Amino acid sequence: MITVMLVDDHPVVREGLRGMLSAEDGIEVVAEAGDAAEAVAAVRRHEPDVVLMDLRLPNADGVEATARVLAQRPRTRVVVLTTYETDRDILRAVEAGATGYLLKDASRQDLAQAVRAAARGETVLAPSVAAKLVTRMRSPVELSPREIEVLRLVARGRTNAEIGRELFISEATVKTHLLRAFGKLGVSDRTSAVTTALERGILRSGE
Repeated sequence: MITVMLVDDHPVVREGLRGMLSAEDGIEVVAEAGDAAEAVAAVRRHEPDVVLMDLRLPNADGVEATARVLAQRPRTRVVVLTTYETDRDILRAVEAGATGYLLKDASRQDLAQAVRAAARGETVLAPSVAAKLVTRMRSPVELSPREIEVLRLVARGRTNAEIGRELFISEATVKTHLLRAFGKLGVSDRTSAVTTALERGILRSGE
């Protein structure tokens, strides 16, 4: 029997998932949680084989919850089940230790197969997610030297005006370099740009 825990802040979603999985032989939902703290406590108490984890949770997101769950019980397999499939979300979940990444439009059959595969230690990815990862591997992000230079100064806490003075370029040019870097990295703000650049090795911590 494969034991499963559901982590989602919407009770109706958990109820639907429970209903889908209860119809499958060899799968039993043993616990539910609505946030990260509840998830960690429930993992400790029930020791499920597989956790189906939503990404958008109150207080701490699903990526942080995944890391905390696995720190509590490394043998548990976490499969993200979400409506979001941005490159950043996928990469963060995988780096946190998630075994799989599925979308909430998955059929009952696909969900059950994913739970069984995850319980065996296999990686489970929705087709669109797998395609994104393959594309990312084939097309690594390449920032220009100037874009990297600007991001490095952003990481040091410099404002656009300060960056412009340091690099002897206009503030408008700084903004242009940042916007181009945002587009290449798939982010929308300075903090995410720096974080993503660090995660991908474009910047090194402490530079």
